[in-house]
Amino acid sequence: MKRAFLAIFLVFVLIAPAASALLAENTPVKKANYDLASRWTSQKVGKLVFDTSVSLHGLEFSDRFWYSYETSQGRKFYIVDPVAKTKKFLFNNTKMAAMLTKIVLSPYDAQHLPIKTIKFVKKDTAIQFEVEVPKDSDVAAGDKIKKAGDINKEIEDQEKEKEKEQDKEKKDKEKEVDKSKEAESKTQTLTFEYDLASGKLVLLENYKAPKKPRWANISPDEKIILFARGHNLYMMDAASYALAQKKADDKNIKEVQITTDGEEYFSYAQTLNDEEKKEYQKDEKDRKDYRLPAIRISWSKDSKKFAGTREDRRKVGDLWVINSLANPRPTLETYKYEMPGEENQPQPELLIFDVAKKAKIKAKADKFKDQTVMIATDRVLNIDREKEKVTSKWLSDTPDKLYFLRQSRDLHRLDVCLANTETAEVKVLIEEVLNTYIETMPLRIIANGKEILWWSERDGWGHYYLYDENGRLKNQITSGEFTCQGIVGLDEKARLIYVSACGREPNEDPYFMHLYRVNLGGGGMQLLNVGDAMHSTEMNDAAKYFVDNFSRVNAAPKSQLRDTMGNVLLDLEATDVSALLDAGFKYPEPFKVKADDGITDLYGVMYKPFDFDPAKKYPIVAYVYPGPQTESVTKTFNPRNLNVALAQFGFIVIEVGNRGGHPQRSKWYHNFGYGNLRDYGLADKKRAIEQLAVKYPFIDIDKVGIYGHSGGGFMSTAAMLVYPDFFKVAVSSSGNHENNIYNRWWSEKHHGVKEVVDKDGKVKYEYSIEKNSELVKNLKGHLLLVTGDIDNNVHPANTFRMANALIRANKRFDFLLMPGQRHGYGDMNDYFFWIRADYFSKHLIGDSETSVDITQLNTEKEQVGDKKPRK
Repeated sequence: MKRAFLAIFLVFVLIAPAASALLAENTPVKKANYDLASRWTSQKVGKLVFDTSVSLHGLEFSDRFWYSYETSQGRKFYIVDPVAKTKKFLFNNTKMAAMLTKIVLSPYDAQHLPIKTIKFVKKDTAIQFEVEVPKDSDVAAGDKIKKAGDINKEIEDQEKEKEKEQDKEKKDKEKEVDKSKEAESKTQTLTFEYDLASGKLVLLENYKAPKKPRWANISPDEKIILFARGHNLYMMDAASYALAQKKADDKNIKEVQITTDGEEYFSYAQTLNDEEKKEYQKDEKDRKDYRLPAIRISWSKDSKKFAGTREDRRKVGDLWVINSLANPRPTLETYKYEMPGEENQPQPELLIFDVAKKAKIKAKADKFKDQTVMIATDRVLNIDREKEKVTSKWLSDTPDKLYFLRQSRDLHRLDVCLANTETAEVKVLIEEVLNTYIETMPLRIIANGKEILWWSERDGWGHYYLYDENGRLKNQITSGEFTCQGIVGLDEKARLIYVSACGREPNEDPYFMHLYRVNLGGGGMQLLNVGDAMHSTEMNDAAKYFVDNFSRVNAAPKSQLRDTMGNVLLDLEATDVSALLDAGFKYPEPFKVKADDGITDLYGVMYKPFDFDPAKKYPIVAYVYPGPQTESVTKTFNPRNLNVALAQFGFIVIEVGNRGGHPQRSKWYHNFGYGNLRDYGLADKKRAIEQLAVKYPFIDIDKVGIYGHSGGGFMSTAAMLVYPDFFKVAVSSSGNHENNIYNRWWSEKHHGVKEVVDKDGKVKYEYSIEKNSELVKNLKGHLLLVTGDIDNNVHPANTFRMANALIRANKRFDFLLMPGQRHGYGDMNDYFFWIRADYFSKHLIGDSETSVDITQLNTEKEQVGDKKPRK
């Protein structure tokens, strides 16, 4: 009896705990929650939360600025006075709605004003805005009732009459064009002017807002307009430009041809694809020698000279895509595309033009074989953007000097140069040399050209240096284990610069950006926007104040106005997330893990289903983009992120960095993958998931998915082949699987190209890179390859060659072609989201919808009686 009791006791003590542990083990998710996912699409989230940041729109005649901000109560417009520390409504929405209703004769209310944006006029005493209405609607114009389509009829009729008089031989054709346009356009744009002092609203009849043609490059003094016709460079004066804005081929337009040596692929016109060319041709009523935008031009500040870089691409190889959806028959698009390692590359020449002489000289800028040349341009002022007068101006205050950068093909050498615009002679001011690749930030000059501000990673971190006008180093301005990411403002009188930098604040995510004030002499660096968050700043042109927008992935955004000492002047906005939270939204969770070396910190974000149950076991899906120019790890509040919706199917979705993935950390971190572009980030992704699975028992380490686009498409497929027993499912879209046929810039820069000089001094370049197709024999899991058929960035051949290799290796895989799509999938992105979700649900959860219809998309469209459903 005692022995039986002892046996029972031993069973209870030894076996029961094991059984209990077995029973307590997390239960795998077996049902994909399509219903929950459909409630968290980007479109639906957009109805729960609206604006999340404030954009600074400066005024010309004061330090004030305006901004608009939309909430669930509608859009409101504000005027802010930093000196008085006040924020007021620009106008009363209720009164504005009433005034608009009385004029437009269609009802509006305070929450549904049709105003999208505004423009300050009359020395900032009034604003103008546009409202779009049906052409056949009645409008109260003064003391008369008119049709909206007749409001601007007088000025439109005058233009038509002028066209008929000046070009009678084309009268019938133009009449037909006008009729077709009239039939297409059923709306009329009305322009209103509102006086801020009196509160009076006026409809501007026969008003045509000046609109800059896309081909026009306007000088700083607005007296000369540059453009290309065919392959050569032309200019016209302001009077002719005014005529061209009304009628493209007015006979009174006087054009002056500046060059005669332009030809195809060695042109003074910008490179455009076939679709873009057709749009410009339409602007000039289908004439063959239509105006085009010129090559990128930068002007001297006095408008006396301009410079541009023309590239000889005649020997560069052709590439093609076929637009199968073109009507009435498919079309072939041919374009030049330089690939890594190829001998024939674009050859630039730096040209300087004298407006008065209508003459050009070629700067003596040649040094490196297959070099790159970039003109250094001045900063664009906020007020110029507001006035829509954004003209590229070169750095020097005088027309005799032109600063430019010159870089070798392997990107190991870079010169900061100064060209004499009269003699074409070139002087090297600063030289940079590095064994990987040299990054740059915009060059700045101060003190009337006596000093140069230059950014460099020469000590392993991105910092600013002060040079004199002859290129002699005066001092290093910033230093330490952090990275400066740009100059936000300058105060030359106080000898201060305001820089955006990250990684300097202890115990913060090193990617979080902050604004700092720094003495030009070095030292005295002061943080101006304290707060453990990602900060985005806009400073006014006079560097007197800045708008600080900040948030985290797990904290709602706020916006503040601060002075240049960092003091808060006003709390501007705080995003209302109450509706979002009431609907069940839960913030993603930031995390930190170690890289595969066990030393380097990696930062990531985890998205869980909103019906998360810690007793369940969830497949994990990694969204990846390996960089090296960025890491796709969300740092700011973004509830519309597609990974939010993807998680709702029943996945743990993560974004996590990898060594070699981001330039905002050390140069060592950023260049980790140099020379190993296929595999460098995979070990870190794998190790990050393993650490998370150990820490969180709800993660199913046996069900790992991965997806990404472009570089992420390349990386997700590589993951399936390099670690085939770890990664089980991948959806890879538009991946550059064969980097030997991807563009030279990205491939040679981030992987490296070897410069070889033979005994005769001739320079050649050797390039070799590992491809995904070389590992197809390793595939074990489920792979979906996707590409657009007219992708002229990552050519479809990258995906086709991958598919070919898989077929030759007798591998089962899935393939989806997106017809008529380039590198982005445009109006097919929503469709692709559900296809991707289906794929992961089927192969990681074992459950997916099998209906032919994607009902989640169909239910978002109102079905009506015409041929097409409403969007």
